[in-house]
Amino acid sequence: MSNDQVLAFETDCHLFKDCGFPAPSEWSFIFEPLFTIGSFEVNKPMALVFLSTLIICGFFWAAFARPKVVPGKLQMIAELGYDFVRRGIARETMGKKGEPYVPLLVSLFFFVWIMNIWAVIPFVQIPATSIIAYPAALALIVWSTYMYLTFKNHGLVGGFRNLCMPSGLPKGIYVVLTPIEFLSNIFIRPLTLTVRLFANMFAGHLLLLVFIIGTWYTLGTVVGTFYSISSLLVTLLVTVFELFIQALQAYVFVVLTATYISQALEEAH
Repeated sequence: MSNDQVLAFETDCHLFKDCGFPAPSEWSFIFEPLFTIGSFEVNKPMALVFLSTLIICGFFWAAFARPKVVPGKLQMIAELGYDFVRRGIARETMGKKGEPYVPLLVSLFFFVWIMNIWAVIPFVQIPATSIIAYPAALALIVWSTYMYLTFKNHGLVGGFRNLCMPSGLPKGIYVVLTPIEFLSNIFIRPLTLTVRLFANMFAGHLLLLVFIIGTWYTLGTVVGTFYSISSLLVTLLVTVFELFIQALQAYVFVVLTATYISQALEEAH
């Protein structure tokens, strides 16, 4: 929340009190450093990324450090999550050849999901993925894996053929199709992978901010209280919807990652 919004809360700024609505702005996504490690400053989204990493590593370590034939509750939950990605994404998209890449896909799915979920956690209420640097970093990891596997499996010439020249088409089509495929696979894919995740989380966070601030802002009178209750109900509905979107975006991100890896492992068709 920006300094202006905090000031509005502290000064009891409400509707019908000659006080403008403290609307979310670019300052809602700019954060002061929480603490400094040497010369390295850590702000709120950065701390959430570190915390997400610790949560995921700690959860799977606790679940599988001493695996049992008859799993306990924690191991069973972890196995269900792992199996969901393995069967529902890796196997469906890549078949058996996707088995070596399941750990990568599982890590990406839970990492993106946890970073998204922070948006609805009280007193946190910011998805780390609404800061474009983090989706961009994840997209760079996916794109680098895609490029590496493409050229590793097909060589330099075969790799570019795989990326730019789908097989089985009339030769004349390649004059137009090759530059389009080149731009799409090498430049546009990492961009769209970044923007899709970032834009959904950015928009969801902004929407929640509008109604949360609106709930406070409209308090103070009988009519305003009615508006405030309505805004609170919409906030709750949007929160439920956001929970669905957060999981969906993690799923879409990983499905696209699996699709790119699958294309890198086989000839274009």
